[in-house]
Amino acid sequence: MTLNFLIAPDFPPEYFAGWHFMNAHLQKSLGINIHLLLPASTDEEQQAIDHNKVDIIYANPFDAAKLIREMGYLAVAQPINRYDEIVIAAAQNSNIKTLADIKAGMKVLATENYDVKLLALRLLEAVDAQENDLIWEKCDSFIAVANGLIKKRGDVGLFLASAYKKLSKITLNNLQPLIESKINDLNHVILIHPRQVDLLGMLQQVLCQLNQTKEGLVILEDLGLADGFSKVNQEDAELLIDIIETLRD
Repeated sequence: MTLNFLIAPDFPPEYFAGWHFMNAHLQKSLGINIHLLLPASTDEEQQAIDHNKVDIIYANPFDAAKLIREMGYLAVAQPINRYDEIVIAAAQNSNIKTLADIKAGMKVLATENYDVKLLALRLLEAVDAQENDLIWEKCDSFIAVANGLIKKRGDVGLFLASAYKKLSKITLNNLQPLIESKINDLNHVILIHPRQVDLLGMLQQVLCQLNQTKEGLVILEDLGLADGFSKVNQEDAELLIDIIETLRD
Protein backbone atom coordinates (compact mmCIF):
# COMPACT_ATOMS: atom_id res chain seq x y z
CA MET A 1 0.00 0.00 0.00
CA THR A 2 1.24 3.48 -0.91
CA LEU A 3 -0.41 6.63 0.39
CA ASN A 4 -0.22 10.06 -1.21
CA PHE A 5 0.75 13.00 1.02
CA LEU A 6 -0.02 16.36 -0.62
CA ILE A 7 1.46 19.66 0.54
CA ALA A 8 -0.47 22.85 -0.21
CA PRO A 9 1.48 24.85 -2.82
CA ASP A 10 1.82 27.98 -0.69
CA PHE A 11 4.90 27.04 1.33
CA PRO A 12 8.16 28.98 0.75
CA PRO A 13 10.61 27.21 -1.61
CA GLU A 14 13.27 26.83 1.05
CA TYR A 15 11.05 24.30 2.86
CA PHE A 16 10.89 21.97 -0.15
CA ALA A 17 13.61 19.67 1.22
CA GLY A 18 12.03 19.76 4.69
CA TRP A 19 8.87 18.11 3.42
CA HIS A 20 10.92 15.30 1.89
CA PHE A 21 12.60 14.75 5.26
CA MET A 22 9.20 14.80 6.95
CA ASN A 23 7.84 12.29 4.46
CA ALA A 24 10.78 9.94 5.02
CA HIS A 25 10.25 10.16 8.77
CA LEU A 26 6.55 9.36 8.44
CA GLN A 27 7.28 6.34 6.24
CA LYS A 28 9.77 5.01 8.77
CA SER A 29 7.56 5.70 11.79
CA LEU A 30 4.32 4.36 10.29
CA GLY A 31 5.89 1.49 8.38
CA ILE A 32 4.11 2.31 5.13
CA ASN A 33 5.05 3.75 1.75
CA ILE A 34 4.09 7.40 1.33
CA HIS A 35 4.43 9.30 -1.94
CA LEU A 36 4.95 13.04 -1.52
CA LEU A 37 2.93 15.32 -3.80
CA LEU A 38 4.17 18.90 -4.20
CA PRO A 39 1.77 20.58 -6.64
CA ALA A 40 3.00 23.73 -8.33
CA SER A 41 -0.39 25.44 -8.20
CA THR A 42 -3.77 25.31 -6.51
CA ASP A 43 -5.23 24.03 -9.80
CA GLU A 44 -2.85 21.07 -9.69
CA GLU A 45 -3.71 20.53 -6.03
CA GLN A 46 -7.44 20.52 -6.78
CA GLN A 47 -6.99 18.05 -9.63
CA ALA A 48 -5.30 15.60 -7.27
CA ILE A 49 -8.16 16.00 -4.79
CA ASP A 50 -10.82 15.68 -7.49
CA HIS A 51 -9.21 12.47 -8.78
CA ASN A 52 -9.30 11.01 -5.26
CA LYS A 53 -5.52 10.72 -5.10
CA VAL A 54 -4.94 12.42 -1.73
CA ASP A 55 -4.73 10.34 1.45
CA ILE A 56 -3.00 12.90 3.67
CA ILE A 57 -2.88 16.64 3.06
CA TYR A 58 -1.27 19.68 4.60
CA ALA A 59 -4.00 22.15 3.68
CA ASN A 60 -4.58 25.85 4.16
CA PRO A 61 -7.46 26.57 6.56
CA PHE A 62 -9.97 27.41 3.82
CA ASP A 63 -9.33 24.21 1.89
CA ALA A 64 -9.25 22.26 5.16
CA ALA A 65 -12.71 23.48 6.13
CA LYS A 66 -14.08 22.47 2.72
CA LEU A 67 -12.41 19.05 2.78
CA ILE A 68 -13.76 18.33 6.26
CA ARG A 69 -17.27 19.55 5.52
CA GLU A 70 -17.76 18.24 1.97
CA MET A 71 -15.51 15.19 1.69
CA GLY A 72 -15.32 13.90 5.24
CA TYR A 73 -11.59 14.38 5.73
CA LEU A 74 -10.49 14.02 9.35
CA ALA A 75 -8.38 16.60 11.16
CA VAL A 76 -5.09 15.28 12.53
CA ALA A 77 -2.75 18.06 13.64
CA GLN A 78 -1.85 21.70 13.19
CA PRO A 79 1.35 23.71 13.64
CA ILE A 80 1.88 25.30 17.06
CA ASN A 81 2.24 29.10 17.09
CA ARG A 82 2.13 29.33 13.30
CA TYR A 83 -0.92 31.27 12.21
CA ASP A 84 -1.99 32.08 8.66
CA GLU A 85 -1.85 35.85 8.54
CA ILE A 86 -1.59 38.05 5.48
CA VAL A 87 0.23 41.24 4.51
CA ILE A 88 -1.01 43.90 2.11
CA ALA A 89 1.98 45.83 0.78
CA ALA A 90 3.01 48.44 -1.77
CA ALA A 91 6.33 49.51 -3.27
CA GLN A 92 8.53 51.56 -0.96
CA ASN A 93 8.50 54.51 -3.37
CA SER A 94 4.74 54.30 -3.94
CA ASN A 95 2.32 57.06 -2.99
CA ILE A 96 0.25 54.40 -1.26
CA LYS A 97 1.21 54.58 2.42
CA THR A 98 -1.94 53.28 4.16
CA LEU A 99 -5.01 51.20 3.28
CA ALA A 100 -6.95 54.44 2.92
CA ASP A 101 -4.79 55.29 -0.10
CA ILE A 102 -6.17 52.30 -2.01
CA LYS A 103 -8.76 53.59 -4.49
CA ALA A 104 -11.09 52.15 -7.10
CA GLY A 105 -9.33 51.20 -10.31
CA MET A 106 -6.02 50.31 -8.67
CA LYS A 107 -4.34 47.06 -9.65
CA VAL A 108 -3.87 44.35 -7.03
CA LEU A 109 -1.21 41.68 -7.58
CA ALA A 110 -2.10 38.36 -5.98
CA THR A 111 -1.39 34.66 -6.24
CA GLU A 112 -4.20 32.19 -6.83
CA ASN A 113 -4.39 31.55 -3.06
CA TYR A 114 -8.07 32.18 -2.37
CA ASP A 115 -7.50 32.31 1.38
CA VAL A 116 -5.10 35.24 1.07
CA LYS A 117 -7.51 37.14 -1.17
CA LEU A 118 -10.48 36.53 1.12
CA LEU A 119 -8.65 37.78 4.20
CA ALA A 120 -7.42 40.80 2.25
CA LEU A 121 -10.95 41.68 1.18
CA ARG A 122 -12.05 41.60 4.82
CA LEU A 123 -9.26 44.04 5.72
CA LEU A 124 -10.11 46.28 2.77
CA GLU A 125 -13.70 46.57 3.96
CA ALA A 126 -12.36 49.02 6.55
CA VAL A 127 -11.65 51.52 3.75
CA ASP A 128 -14.76 50.63 1.70
CA ALA A 129 -12.71 48.93 -1.02
CA GLN A 130 -14.70 46.12 -2.64
CA GLU A 131 -13.49 43.33 -4.90
CA ASN A 132 -15.22 44.75 -7.97
CA ASP A 133 -13.67 48.18 -7.38
CA LEU A 134 -10.17 46.84 -8.03
CA ILE A 135 -8.29 45.29 -10.94
CA TRP A 136 -6.90 41.86 -10.03
CA GLU A 137 -3.82 40.44 -11.70
CA LYS A 138 -2.72 36.87 -11.01
CA CYS A 139 0.92 36.13 -10.19
CA ASP A 140 2.55 32.71 -10.03
CA SER A 141 4.21 33.23 -6.64
CA PHE A 142 4.62 35.67 -3.77
CA ILE A 143 8.08 36.50 -5.14
CA ALA A 144 6.41 37.44 -8.43
CA VAL A 145 3.98 39.68 -6.50
CA ALA A 146 6.92 41.45 -4.85
CA ASN A 147 8.79 41.89 -8.12
CA GLY A 148 5.65 43.20 -9.79
CA LEU A 149 5.24 45.87 -7.14
CA ILE A 150 8.87 46.93 -7.37
CA LYS A 151 8.62 47.13 -11.17
CA LYS A 152 5.36 49.12 -10.88
CA ARG A 153 3.23 46.49 -12.58
CA GLY A 154 0.66 46.87 -9.80
CA ASP A 155 -0.32 49.21 -7.00
CA VAL A 156 -0.62 46.82 -4.06
CA GLY A 157 0.17 43.17 -3.48
CA LEU A 158 -1.16 40.39 -1.26
CA PHE A 159 1.12 38.00 0.63
CA LEU A 160 0.97 35.27 3.22
CA ALA A 161 2.75 36.94 6.14
CA SER A 162 5.13 33.98 6.49
CA ALA A 163 6.09 34.26 2.81
CA TYR A 164 6.46 38.04 3.00
CA LYS A 165 8.89 37.80 5.89
CA LYS A 166 10.97 35.25 3.98
CA LEU A 167 11.59 37.61 1.06
CA SER A 168 15.19 38.73 0.63
CA LYS A 169 16.39 41.77 2.54
CA ILE A 170 16.87 43.69 -0.70
CA THR A 171 13.29 42.93 -1.77
CA LEU A 172 11.85 43.89 1.63
CA ASN A 173 13.75 47.18 1.53
CA ASN A 174 11.86 48.01 -1.67
CA LEU A 175 8.45 47.23 -0.19
CA GLN A 176 6.32 48.75 2.55
CA PRO A 177 3.66 46.78 4.44
CA LEU A 178 0.35 48.61 4.74
CA ILE A 179 -1.23 46.17 7.18
CA GLU A 180 -0.75 42.67 8.59
CA SER A 181 -3.76 40.70 9.80
CA LYS A 182 -3.85 39.54 13.41
CA ILE A 183 -6.59 36.89 13.47
CA ASN A 184 -4.56 34.29 15.40
CA ASP A 185 -7.19 31.60 14.78
CA LEU A 186 -6.31 30.19 11.36
CA ASN A 187 -3.68 27.53 10.74
CA HIS A 188 -2.78 25.11 8.03
CA VAL A 189 -4.04 21.68 9.08
CA ILE A 190 -2.94 18.13 8.35
CA LEU A 191 -5.95 16.03 7.34
CA ILE A 192 -6.39 12.37 6.49
CA HIS A 193 -8.92 10.84 4.10
CA PRO A 194 -11.68 8.85 5.86
CA ARG A 195 -10.60 5.68 4.02
CA GLN A 196 -7.37 5.86 6.08
CA VAL A 197 -9.10 6.40 9.43
CA ASP A 198 -7.23 3.46 10.98
CA LEU A 199 -4.00 5.46 10.62
CA LEU A 200 -5.31 8.64 12.23
CA GLY A 201 -4.17 7.91 15.78
CA MET A 202 -0.70 6.72 14.77
CA LEU A 203 -0.16 9.67 12.42
CA GLN A 204 -1.31 12.09 15.09
CA GLN A 205 1.09 10.58 17.61
CA VAL A 206 4.07 10.72 15.25
CA LEU A 207 3.41 14.35 14.31
CA CYS A 208 2.82 15.55 17.87
CA GLN A 209 5.98 13.87 19.13
CA LEU A 210 8.29 15.41 16.53
CA ASN A 211 9.40 18.13 18.95
CA GLN A 212 10.48 15.52 21.49
CA THR A 213 13.40 14.05 19.55
CA LYS A 214 16.57 15.46 18.05
CA GLU A 215 15.70 14.12 14.60
CA GLY A 216 12.20 15.54 14.83
CA LEU A 217 13.43 18.98 15.89
CA VAL A 218 15.72 19.11 12.87
CA ILE A 219 12.80 18.26 10.58
CA LEU A 220 10.62 20.91 12.18
CA GLU A 221 13.38 23.49 11.81
CA ASP A 222 13.70 22.59 8.13
CA LEU A 223 9.96 23.22 7.77
CA GLY A 224 9.95 26.53 9.65
CA LEU A 225 7.67 24.93 12.24
CA ALA A 226 10.06 24.90 15.19
CA ASP A 227 7.36 24.51 17.87
CA GLY A 228 5.97 21.35 16.33
CA PHE A 229 2.39 20.13 15.92
CA SER A 230 -0.57 19.82 18.25
CA LYS A 231 -3.57 17.50 18.05
CA VAL A 232 -6.72 18.76 16.33
CA ASN A 233 -9.97 17.29 17.63
CA GLN A 234 -13.50 17.45 16.25
CA GLU A 235 -14.34 20.55 18.27
CA ASP A 236 -11.30 22.33 16.84
CA ALA A 237 -12.34 21.34 13.32
CA GLU A 238 -15.87 22.65 13.83
CA LEU A 239 -14.47 25.96 15.14
CA LEU A 240 -12.31 26.26 12.03
CA ILE A 241 -15.33 25.71 9.80
CA ASP A 242 -17.32 28.34 11.73
CA ILE A 243 -14.51 30.90 11.33
CA ILE A 244 -14.19 30.24 7.61
CA GLU A 245 -17.94 30.50 7.05
CA THR A 246 -17.99 33.79 8.97
CA LEU A 247 -15.21 35.18 6.76
CA ARG A 248 -17.08 34.09 3.63
CA ASP A 249 -20.34 35.78 4.67
